[in-house]
Amino acid sequence: MSEWLSPAEWAAVTLSLKVAIAAMVGSLVPGIAVAMLLARGRFFGRQFLDAVVHLPLILPPVVVGYLLLLTFGRRAPVGAFLAEHFGIVFAFRWTGAALACAVMGFPLLVRAVRLSVEAVDRRLEQAGETLGAGPVWVFFLVTLPLILPGILAGMVLSFARAMGEFGATITFVSNIPGETQTLPTAIYTFTQVPGGEGGALRLTLVSIVLSLMALWGSELFARRLQRRLAA
Repeated sequence: MSEWLSPAEWAAVTLSLKVAIAAMVGSLVPGIAVAMLLARGRFFGRQFLDAVVHLPLILPPVVVGYLLLLTFGRRAPVGAFLAEHFGIVFAFRWTGAALACAVMGFPLLVRAVRLSVEAVDRRLEQAGETLGAGPVWVFFLVTLPLILPGILAGMVLSFARAMGEFGATITFVSNIPGETQTLPTAIYTFTQVPGGEGGALRLTLVSIVLSLMALWGSELFARRLQRRLAA
């Protein structure tokens, strides 16, 4: 593939994979925690939390990117604090692209996991409790194996959303080749310059192939997982 793509195109592909994986992994634990909270929690403000979690699905991505810039920009309150005390910079860095992709894909991850949690038979968890297992052990030994297909589906959705994210990314971290230029922004760049149709087409085909591979891999893993759980 490195011979078929130019160095700039290959850099966009590898950066997209890096950003998508970082966004997916970084969202996993918070996503499971929020999904459990929304599925099982009974507290004041639950509906508000649910609305906030799903807000990126209905807001224009550019708005999400601008809000991230206002919050995590170099001169923004949170961004300045992180940069000064921890040396963490998001604005105009690949880490910012990962943050934007994680925010945009977070609702999809949470929703997939939440539906799996709500489908779990509570009697199975209660059986574990009657055998003396605490809540933590019940979660890891009973609940977690049962919701693994939902977690996998959420991870795939988060990864796919990150691979296709454009508006929030370009607003928050711009379109810097080698630093923040992912597949969607690279395709957009090619469509804006004369003679860029070839590069845009090649990257489009790469995007399709990567998406199909992710879907195929998740389906294969899910089937194996279901066979093991049924055994």
